[in-house]
Amino acid sequence: MQTVTLIIDKRRELSVKYKKLLETEQSTVIISKNIISALKTIQDTEPDLILISDSIDSDISDYCRKIRALTYNMRPVIVALSKSADANDRIKALENGADDFISEPVNSDEFLMRIKAHLRRELESNLDMRKLLPNENYSLRSIKRAINSGKEFACLYITIENFKNYRDTYTELASDKLLKTYSAIITSAINGEDFLGSLSEDGFLVITNSYKADKLANFLIFAFDTVVRKFYTKADLQRGYIMMHGDELAGRRSEFMYTTIGIITSDVRKFKNIQDVTTAAINIHNIAKLSGKSSYLTERTRLAGENSVEEQNYNNRVLIIEPDEAMVVLLSTILNMQGYKVETLNEFNRPETSLQVPAVVIFDTGRETLQKGLDTCSLIKNDEFYKKSKLIVTSIFHNKEAILNTGADLYLPKPYDISGMIKWVEKMVEEFNG
Repeated sequence: MQTVTLIIDKRRELSVKYKKLLETEQSTVIISKNIISALKTIQDTEPDLILISDSIDSDISDYCRKIRALTYNMRPVIVALSKSADANDRIKALENGADDFISEPVNSDEFLMRIKAHLRRELESNLDMRKLLPNENYSLRSIKRAINSGKEFACLYITIENFKNYRDTYTELASDKLLKTYSAIITSAINGEDFLGSLSEDGFLVITNSYKADKLANFLIFAFDTVVRKFYTKADLQRGYIMMHGDELAGRRSEFMYTTIGIITSDVRKFKNIQDVTTAAINIHNIAKLSGKSSYLTERTRLAGENSVEEQNYNNRVLIIEPDEAMVVLLSTILNMQGYKVETLNEFNRPETSLQVPAVVIFDTGRETLQKGLDTCSLIKNDEFYKKSKLIVTSIFHNKEAILNTGADLYLPKPYDISGMIKWVEKMVEEFNG
C-alpha cells in the first residue's frame, strides 16, 4: 500500500535526511517548510503520518492541537520532533494531539523503526479484514491523492458478480477464501507504485497508469475464470449452475460467478473530486457487465461526452402467466398496489406488440403434465424477447432440479406464501435493473 508522510520542518538538511530515511517505493514523503503550505498538503493528500518539528515559529503543542482539529475525520498519526528532552514538553505535545514525541538528535535506526510501527498500526486500522486490503475509506482517500497529484492515472473498478449468491450457498468461509484468492491474484499483477484496495464487499479498486490498465484487466479476467471453477462442487459444475439451499433460498437458481471491470482514465476527462471518479467508474462498469461472462470496458473519448450514454429507465414490469384466474387477480392486485406494472396471460405466447421486456415473468406450469410445463419454461428462456427477464416458476409438480435445469431463476412449489412471492419479485426486479 502506498503511504504518504508529511514532514513540517524549516530546516533543509534535517528534513531531507528524514525524507531519505522514510521514502521507499511504497512510501511517499512530502516536505513543507511552513504551516500554510502544510495545511494545503494535508487537505490535498490526507497523509497517513505527519512529522512536526519544533523549528516552526510557534509552540509545537499548539500546532499539534490545530492539526488534530483539522484532521479529525481522517485521523493521521502525528509525531512531534523536538530538540527538547524535557518531560513537560513531551506531555504537553501528547496532551494536544501528538501520538509520539521524539527528541533530537535521533538514532536513525530507532527513528525508522518507530515511524514504520506507526504506519503499520495506521494500515491495520484501515484494513478490510476479509480481503486483507485497505478498506473503502482508505480507497477513497487514495482516489483523492491521485486527483491532486497532477499525474495521469487510471482506475479499475472490479467486482465479482453473483458473489452474494455464492456466499449464501457455500458459507462465508468459502466466500472469504475466494476474496483472498482474488486479492492475491490482483496483488501479483501490480507493483509498488499502484494501489489496490476494497470498495465494497465484492468490489476492488486499482489505481495505476493508463498504459497498463487494459493489459491488467485482460490478465485478471483470464486468471479469475481459470481459478473460480475450483470453488464449486463437482455436482454444481456438472449441473452448470448453483442450486441454492436454505429456508428462504430453496428453489433458487444462481449462475456461476464472473468478474466485471470498468476502467476510467484521467487522460479522457479531468476529474474534480472523488465523486466524479466513483460515478464514472460505476457507469463504465455497468456498461461493461455481460450476463454470465467476465468482461471489461475502458472509457474512451466517445463515451466521455455529456449525454453520450442514455440512462436506462428503471424497469418494474411483471408478466404473470397463470391459468388460475383467481390467482391472477390476487397476484396482479397485490403487485399493482406495490407499484409494479403488471400484465397477465392465461397461457404463454410471444407478444405481437413491441411492449417493453418485463423485468420478471411469473409462470405457472399448470396441471396437465410436468413435461409440458418444462417445455414452456425452455421456450420462455430461449425466446429472444424474454432472454434477460428473470423467470419465477410455480408448480404443483415438485421437481426443483428439472425446473431449474430449463433456465428458471427460481422455483416455488405450490401452494406458496404470497408475501414470500412479493419479496422474490422485489429482489428479482432489483437484480434485473442492477
